[in-house]
Amino acid sequence: MRTMKVLALFSILCCSVNLATAEQITANHKMPDNLTVEEKIFGLSKLWQEVNYNFVYLEKVDRKAWDQSYQSAIQTVMNTESDYEYYRELQKFCALLGDGHTNVYLPQSIDTLIYISDFGEYRLFLENVDGQAIIVRVNKSKKDVLPVGSRILEVNRIPVWDYIDRYVAPYIGSSTDYVLKDLAVMRLLEGPVGETYSIKIMKPDGSTATFDLKHERSNEKEIYPPQEPVKLMDFKMYDQIVYVALNSFRSNSLDSLFAGILPQLKRAKGLIIDLRVNSGGNTGVGVNILEYITRDSLLYGPVSMSREHIPVFKAWGNSVNPADTTGNYWKKKCLLYNQDRTYYTFEYSPWVCGPKSHRFVKPTVVLTGHLTASAAEDFLVFADNQEHIIRIGEKTYGSTGQPYVFNLPGGGFAIVCTKKDVFKDGREFVGYGIAPHIEVKRSLQDYLDNRDPVLEKALEYLNEK
Repeated sequence: MRTMKVLALFSILCCSVNLATAEQITANHKMPDNLTVEEKIFGLSKLWQEVNYNFVYLEKVDRKAWDQSYQSAIQTVMNTESDYEYYRELQKFCALLGDGHTNVYLPQSIDTLIYISDFGEYRLFLENVDGQAIIVRVNKSKKDVLPVGSRILEVNRIPVWDYIDRYVAPYIGSSTDYVLKDLAVMRLLEGPVGETYSIKIMKPDGSTATFDLKHERSNEKEIYPPQEPVKLMDFKMYDQIVYVALNSFRSNSLDSLFAGILPQLKRAKGLIIDLRVNSGGNTGVGVNILEYITRDSLLYGPVSMSREHIPVFKAWGNSVNPADTTGNYWKKKCLLYNQDRTYYTFEYSPWVCGPKSHRFVKPTVVLTGHLTASAAEDFLVFADNQEHIIRIGEKTYGSTGQPYVFNLPGGGFAIVCTKKDVFKDGREFVGYGIAPHIEVKRSLQDYLDNRDPVLEKALEYLNEK
């Protein structure tokens, strides 16, 4: 049975606010300060312990630096003045691991007090476009005041990327540097209700302006340009080409939704599958869809492994030097256990395709982007040897695995990645992303023109087939 991927990516991208408590938040937004010093130390130590025991990429971590960071963090968390400040320090400590499936999440009592895009009379949404922090959406009433396409130059009189490097990026866990930059821009102005910011922007016409912002609940819902709600599946026809966006693999109902468009697929000359906002879910849900678009009876997915612990071997390895392992399998084994570098590789078997009423095997393009993550990346691994399927867009998120979830004092929780996945031939994609066959990026001008060059390239490719 394929493992459910629990990826909390969108709790990173979209800080949720409990609408039922919006008035209470505005009226009383004092951060909780309930944790004792002992609880703070325990939570930090629990995180450090679980990483040491379960983190599948521990051998890539500088253990001496990691332990020194833990020791330094003890005094830091003891001196935190609120539970929010404490959890921020845990996030900063965890982010040192550089893994997209290893993170710390705030208690709900704190999370409801954190805003990203709401500033009372203003709402603004940011994206990293060509290495710049660009305003890509605003509340409609302010579209002429804060034009879409405006670039943030400074935050609190600090150049924007210096501000990110100092105050934003160190708190974000990411397996790839490009996703880290994307998330840092999206979360550039994340903070507690009541927090103030001064931003300097350059508008598309070249003029500059400064705005003083304060995190407050915004009552204006309409944004510009308008954005349709993300559905589980979206379907469109472009002449003889079928476009279908599979936006999540978290629901088994996706199979019946996809089966519902099979009549249109039978008449089409090509297929576009859009995975650009698919952050994962259940690997099996995605592979069930893949079965419709291949003639193969077997599909080859990732090879999986996890760390293996046999404490007595670790103890025996204490007295083994690397030079002792030459030609000595036993001593080599003991040394690897001692260094936490021993893995259990799961028995590998291909995915056996079930019966499908119809199969669609025609030129197919899969659209990918930096948010294509976890089980959506597994889908690409399974589809990798399909000659009629190509990828267009940008590199994927570069993180998958099975998170181990555990609670922290005060109501928060953490996840630690326990499983490593690679292509069947050993190629790694965690930490690198899966590259497209044809790279296409959205430029600032594309945002201003409301163009989708990735989709346009896919249509051009299929129309030439």
